Amino acid sequence: MKAVIYEKYGTPDVLEIRNILKPIPKDNEVLVKIYSTTVSAGDWRLRKADPFVARLFNGLFKPKKVKILGFELAGIIEEVGRKVTNFKIEDSVFASCGLKFGAYAEYKCLPQDDLIAIKPSNMTFDEAATVPIGGLTALGFLKKAGVTNGQNILIYGASGSVGTFAVQLGKYFGANVTAVCSTANVNLIKSLGADNVLDYTREDFTKQETRFDIIFDAVGKTSKSACKNLLKPNGRYVSVKGSPDKNPNDLEFLKRVIESGKLKTVIDKRYKLEQIREAHNYVETHHKKGNVVVKIVENQ
Repeated sequence: MKAVIYEKYGTPDVLEIRNILKPIPKDNEVLVKIYSTTVSAGDWRLRKADPFVARLFNGLFKPKKVKILGFELAGIIEEVGRKVTNFKIEDSVFASCGLKFGAYAEYKCLPQDDLIAIKPSNMTFDEAATVPIGGLTALGFLKKAGVTNGQNILIYGASGSVGTFAVQLGKYFGANVTAVCSTANVNLIKSLGADNVLDYTREDFTKQETRFDIIFDAVGKTSKSACKNLLKPNGRYVSVKGSPDKNPNDLEFLKRVIESGKLKTVIDKRYKLEQIREAHNYVETHHKKGNVVVKIVENQ
Protein backbone atom coordinates (compact mmCIF):
# COMPACT_ATOMS: atom_id res chain seq x y z
CA MET A 1 0.00 0.00 0.00
CA LYS A 2 0.99 3.64 -0.37
CA ALA A 3 1.83 5.55 2.80
CA VAL A 4 3.45 8.86 3.72
CA ILE A 5 6.57 8.17 5.76
CA TYR A 6 8.85 10.56 7.61
CA GLU A 7 12.18 9.50 9.11
CA LYS A 8 13.51 12.83 10.33
CA TYR A 9 12.03 15.98 11.82
CA GLY A 10 11.75 19.10 9.72
CA THR A 11 9.84 20.93 7.01
CA PRO A 12 7.12 19.25 4.92
CA ASP A 13 9.93 18.09 2.58
CA VAL A 14 10.65 15.24 5.02
CA LEU A 15 7.33 13.62 4.03
CA GLU A 16 7.78 10.89 1.39
CA ILE A 17 5.29 8.56 -0.28
CA ARG A 18 6.45 4.94 -0.22
CA ASN A 19 5.05 1.48 -0.82
CA ILE A 20 4.91 -0.58 2.38
CA LEU A 21 3.22 -3.78 3.51
CA LYS A 22 -0.55 -3.64 3.95
CA PRO A 23 -1.41 -4.28 7.62
CA ILE A 24 -3.28 -7.39 8.77
CA PRO A 25 -5.96 -6.94 11.47
CA LYS A 26 -5.56 -8.72 14.80
CA ASP A 27 -8.45 -10.64 16.35
CA ASN A 28 -10.06 -7.52 17.84
CA GLU A 29 -9.20 -5.14 15.00
CA VAL A 30 -10.79 -3.91 11.79
CA LEU A 31 -8.89 -3.03 8.62
CA VAL A 32 -10.11 0.27 7.21
CA LYS A 33 -9.59 1.23 3.58
CA ILE A 34 -9.03 4.96 4.09
CA TYR A 35 -10.90 7.33 1.81
CA SER A 36 -10.08 10.63 3.51
CA THR A 37 -7.87 12.04 6.25
CA THR A 38 -6.83 15.53 7.36
CA VAL A 39 -3.85 17.70 8.23
CA SER A 40 -4.23 18.86 11.83
CA ALA A 41 -1.98 20.88 14.11
CA GLY A 42 -1.03 17.61 15.77
CA ASP A 43 0.32 16.30 12.47
CA TRP A 44 2.57 19.19 11.56
CA ARG A 45 3.77 19.71 15.12
CA LEU A 46 4.85 16.08 15.41
CA ARG A 47 6.50 16.27 11.97
CA LYS A 48 8.41 19.37 13.01
CA ALA A 49 8.96 18.35 16.66
CA ASP A 50 7.41 21.65 17.73
CA PRO A 51 7.26 21.96 20.70
CA PHE A 52 10.50 20.18 21.56
CA VAL A 53 8.68 17.93 24.04
CA ALA A 54 7.32 16.06 20.99
CA ARG A 55 10.76 14.46 20.75
CA LEU A 56 10.28 12.91 24.20
CA PHE A 57 7.19 11.18 22.82
CA ASN A 58 8.44 10.20 19.38
CA GLY A 59 12.22 9.98 19.57
CA LEU A 60 14.86 12.48 20.61
CA PHE A 61 16.84 12.62 17.36
CA LYS A 62 14.44 11.12 14.81
CA PRO A 63 10.88 9.71 14.67
CA LYS A 64 10.73 6.22 16.17
CA LYS A 65 7.25 5.60 17.58
CA VAL A 66 5.26 7.31 14.80
CA LYS A 67 6.54 7.34 11.23
CA ILE A 68 3.16 7.63 9.51
CA LEU A 69 1.21 10.73 10.50
CA GLY A 70 -2.55 11.25 10.14
CA PHE A 71 -4.66 11.79 13.24
CA GLU A 72 -8.16 10.97 11.90
CA LEU A 73 -9.84 9.19 9.02
CA ALA A 74 -12.97 8.06 7.27
CA GLY A 75 -13.28 4.98 5.10
CA ILE A 76 -14.75 1.52 4.60
CA ILE A 77 -14.00 -1.63 6.59
CA GLU A 78 -12.36 -4.18 4.33
CA GLU A 79 -11.52 -6.92 6.85
CA VAL A 80 -12.47 -7.77 10.44
CA GLY A 81 -10.64 -9.84 13.04
CA ARG A 82 -12.30 -13.05 14.23
CA LYS A 83 -13.37 -11.51 17.58
CA VAL A 84 -14.87 -8.34 16.10
CA THR A 85 -18.58 -7.94 16.84
CA ASN A 86 -19.13 -4.16 16.58
CA PHE A 87 -18.51 -3.82 12.85
CA LYS A 88 -18.75 -5.78 9.63
CA ILE A 89 -17.11 -5.70 6.22
CA GLU A 90 -18.29 -2.76 4.05
CA ASP A 91 -19.32 -0.61 7.02
CA SER A 92 -18.54 3.07 6.40
CA VAL A 93 -16.74 4.46 9.46
CA PHE A 94 -14.95 7.48 10.85
CA ALA A 95 -12.31 7.33 13.56
CA SER A 96 -9.58 8.97 15.60
CA CYS A 97 -6.24 7.17 15.36
CA GLY A 98 -5.16 8.56 18.72
CA LEU A 99 -1.46 8.98 19.45
CA LYS A 100 -0.63 6.05 17.16
CA PHE A 101 -1.52 8.26 14.16
CA GLY A 102 -1.21 6.32 10.85
CA ALA A 103 -3.97 7.73 8.60
CA TYR A 104 -1.62 8.99 5.87
CA ALA A 105 -1.93 5.61 4.17
CA GLU A 106 -4.31 3.55 2.08
CA TYR A 107 -5.12 1.23 5.00
CA LYS A 108 -5.13 1.34 8.81
CA CYS A 109 -5.92 -1.28 11.46
CA LEU A 110 -7.90 -0.07 14.48
CA PRO A 111 -9.17 -1.90 17.57
CA GLN A 112 -12.97 -2.19 17.44
CA ASP A 113 -13.29 -0.54 20.86
CA ASP A 114 -11.20 2.51 19.95
CA LEU A 115 -12.70 5.86 18.91
CA ILE A 116 -14.37 4.47 15.79
CA ALA A 117 -18.03 4.68 14.77
CA ILE A 118 -20.33 4.30 11.78
CA LYS A 119 -20.02 7.36 9.54
CA PRO A 120 -22.86 9.90 9.80
CA SER A 121 -25.33 9.15 7.02
CA ASN A 122 -25.53 12.80 5.95
CA MET A 123 -21.77 13.33 5.60
CA THR A 124 -19.33 12.48 2.83
CA PHE A 125 -16.08 10.70 3.67
CA ASP A 126 -14.26 14.03 3.35
CA GLU A 127 -16.62 15.67 5.83
CA ALA A 128 -16.65 12.78 8.28
CA ALA A 129 -12.85 12.58 8.37
CA THR A 130 -12.69 16.08 9.90
CA VAL A 131 -14.88 15.32 12.92
CA PRO A 132 -12.96 12.98 15.27
CA ILE A 133 -10.19 15.38 16.33
CA GLY A 134 -11.79 18.83 16.12
CA GLY A 135 -15.24 17.64 17.15
CA LEU A 136 -14.12 15.45 20.04
CA THR A 137 -11.73 18.11 21.32
CA ALA A 138 -14.42 20.81 21.26
CA LEU A 139 -16.94 18.53 22.95
CA GLY A 140 -14.46 17.37 25.59
CA PHE A 141 -13.48 20.87 26.68
CA LEU A 142 -17.04 22.19 26.72
CA LYS A 143 -18.08 19.25 28.90
CA LYS A 144 -15.07 19.79 31.15
CA ALA A 145 -16.17 23.41 31.60
CA GLY A 146 -19.70 22.27 32.47
CA VAL A 147 -21.57 23.87 29.56
CA THR A 148 -25.33 24.10 30.15
CA ASN A 149 -28.37 25.84 28.75
CA GLY A 150 -28.52 29.61 29.16
CA GLN A 151 -24.85 30.24 29.85
CA ASN A 152 -22.74 32.94 28.24
CA ILE A 153 -19.68 31.36 26.66
CA LEU A 154 -16.81 32.83 24.66
CA ILE A 155 -14.87 30.86 22.03
CA TYR A 156 -11.45 32.33 21.24
CA GLY A 157 -10.00 31.11 17.93
CA ALA A 158 -13.44 30.31 16.54
CA SER A 159 -12.42 29.77 12.91
CA GLY A 160 -10.18 26.71 13.33
CA SER A 161 -11.25 23.08 13.38
CA VAL A 162 -11.88 22.98 17.15
CA GLY A 163 -13.39 26.47 17.17
CA THR A 164 -15.92 25.89 14.40
CA PHE A 165 -17.17 22.76 16.14
CA ALA A 166 -17.17 24.51 19.54
CA VAL A 167 -19.38 27.36 18.30
CA GLN A 168 -21.99 24.92 17.01
CA LEU A 169 -21.84 22.64 20.04
CA GLY A 170 -22.19 25.63 22.34
CA LYS A 171 -25.44 26.51 20.55
CA TYR A 172 -26.54 22.86 20.65
CA PHE A 173 -26.22 22.88 24.44
CA GLY A 174 -28.30 26.07 24.63
CA ALA A 175 -25.56 28.59 25.41
CA ASN A 176 -25.28 32.19 24.20
CA VAL A 177 -22.10 32.08 22.12
CA THR A 178 -19.66 34.94 21.59
CA ALA A 179 -16.94 34.04 19.09
CA VAL A 180 -13.59 35.73 18.49
CA CYS A 181 -11.95 35.57 15.07
CA SER A 182 -10.33 37.73 12.35
CA THR A 183 -12.13 39.94 9.83
CA ALA A 184 -11.94 37.35 7.05
CA ASN A 185 -13.84 34.79 9.12
CA VAL A 186 -16.61 36.89 10.68
CA ASN A 187 -19.30 35.89 8.16
CA LEU A 188 -18.34 32.23 8.37
CA ILE A 189 -18.67 32.18 12.15
CA LYS A 190 -22.00 34.02 12.00
CA SER A 191 -23.24 31.35 9.59
CA LEU A 192 -22.41 28.68 12.19
CA GLY A 193 -24.83 30.28 14.64
CA ALA A 194 -22.67 32.48 16.88
CA ASP A 195 -24.80 35.09 18.68
CA ASN A 196 -21.98 37.65 18.73
CA VAL A 197 -18.75 37.78 16.72
CA LEU A 198 -15.78 39.90 17.79
CA ASP A 199 -13.07 40.80 15.27
CA TYR A 200 -9.81 40.72 17.23
CA THR A 201 -8.06 42.79 14.54
CA ARG A 202 -10.40 45.71 15.27
CA GLU A 203 -11.09 45.45 19.00
CA ASP A 204 -9.57 43.99 22.14
CA PHE A 205 -11.99 41.25 23.14
CA THR A 206 -10.79 41.43 26.75
CA LYS A 207 -12.12 45.00 27.10
CA GLN A 208 -15.81 44.20 26.64
CA GLU A 209 -18.32 44.49 29.47
CA THR A 210 -19.99 41.08 29.08
CA ARG A 211 -19.04 38.47 31.66
CA PHE A 212 -18.89 34.79 30.80
CA ASP A 213 -19.61 31.47 32.47
CA ILE A 214 -17.08 29.77 30.18
CA ILE A 215 -14.15 30.99 28.13
CA PHE A 216 -12.71 28.38 25.78
CA ASP A 217 -9.39 29.12 24.05
CA ALA A 218 -9.66 26.81 21.04
CA VAL A 219 -6.17 27.61 19.70
CA GLY A 220 -4.02 27.97 22.81
CA LYS A 221 -2.99 31.55 22.12
CA THR A 222 -4.44 33.44 25.09
CA SER A 223 -4.31 32.80 28.84
CA LYS A 224 -6.51 32.66 31.92
CA SER A 225 -4.77 35.73 33.34
CA ALA A 226 -5.54 37.73 30.18
CA CYS A 227 -9.20 36.71 30.36
CA LYS A 228 -9.81 36.71 34.12
CA ASN A 229 -11.72 40.02 34.08
CA LEU A 230 -14.20 38.51 31.59
CA LEU A 231 -15.12 35.58 33.82
CA LYS A 232 -18.05 35.54 36.21
CA PRO A 233 -17.13 34.76 39.85
CA ASN A 234 -17.58 31.03 39.29
CA GLY A 235 -16.66 31.10 35.61
CA ARG A 236 -14.42 28.47 34.01
CA TYR A 237 -11.49 29.00 31.65
CA VAL A 238 -10.38 26.05 29.50
CA SER A 239 -7.73 25.84 26.79
CA VAL A 240 -6.60 23.28 24.23
CA LYS A 241 -3.29 23.37 26.04
CA GLY A 242 -4.99 21.32 28.75
CA SER A 243 -6.70 17.92 28.65
CA PRO A 244 -10.37 17.55 27.67
CA ASP A 245 -12.88 15.23 29.31
CA LYS A 246 -13.01 11.95 27.43
CA ASN A 247 -15.85 9.49 26.98
CA PRO A 248 -15.75 6.46 24.64
CA ASN A 249 -19.31 7.27 23.54
CA ASP A 250 -18.53 10.85 22.45
CA LEU A 251 -18.01 9.94 18.78
CA GLU A 252 -21.44 8.27 18.72
CA PHE A 253 -22.86 11.40 20.36
CA LEU A 254 -21.35 13.62 17.65
CA LYS A 255 -22.76 11.28 14.99
CA ARG A 256 -26.26 11.75 16.40
CA VAL A 257 -25.88 15.54 16.55
CA ILE A 258 -24.62 15.60 12.96
CA GLU A 259 -27.50 13.44 11.74
CA SER A 260 -29.96 15.73 13.52
CA GLY A 261 -28.68 18.59 11.36
CA LYS A 262 -27.24 20.55 14.31
CA LEU A 263 -23.56 20.12 13.51
CA LYS A 264 -21.64 20.46 10.27
CA THR A 265 -18.02 20.72 9.30
CA VAL A 266 -16.09 23.49 7.55
CA ILE A 267 -13.64 22.36 4.88
CA ASP A 268 -11.18 24.97 3.67
CA LYS A 269 -9.13 23.01 1.13
CA ARG A 270 -8.80 19.50 -0.27
CA TYR A 271 -5.54 17.90 -1.41
CA LYS A 272 -4.51 14.60 -2.99
CA LEU A 273 -2.15 12.29 -1.11
CA GLU A 274 0.57 13.28 -3.57
CA GLN A 275 0.12 16.90 -2.40
CA ILE A 276 0.73 16.11 1.27
CA ARG A 277 3.70 18.48 1.50
CA GLU A 278 1.64 21.33 0.05
CA ALA A 279 -1.16 20.56 2.52
CA HIS A 280 1.25 20.67 5.47
CA ASN A 281 2.72 23.93 4.23
CA TYR A 282 -0.73 25.51 4.10
CA VAL A 283 -1.90 24.33 7.51
CA GLU A 284 1.33 25.54 9.11
CA THR A 285 0.53 29.12 8.02
CA HIS A 286 -2.21 29.15 10.71
CA HIS A 287 -4.65 30.62 8.16
CA LYS A 288 -6.89 27.64 7.53
CA LYS A 289 -10.63 27.95 8.09
CA GLY A 290 -11.98 24.85 9.75
CA ASN A 291 -10.32 21.81 8.25
CA VAL A 292 -7.95 20.70 5.50
CA VAL A 293 -8.74 17.32 3.91
CA VAL A 294 -6.40 14.86 2.19
CA LYS A 295 -8.23 12.56 -0.21
CA ILE A 296 -6.73 9.06 -0.29
CA VAL A 297 -9.43 7.79 -2.67
CA GLU A 298 -10.25 10.51 -5.18
CA ASN A 299 -13.42 9.12 -6.80
CA GLN A 300 -15.69 8.70 -3.77
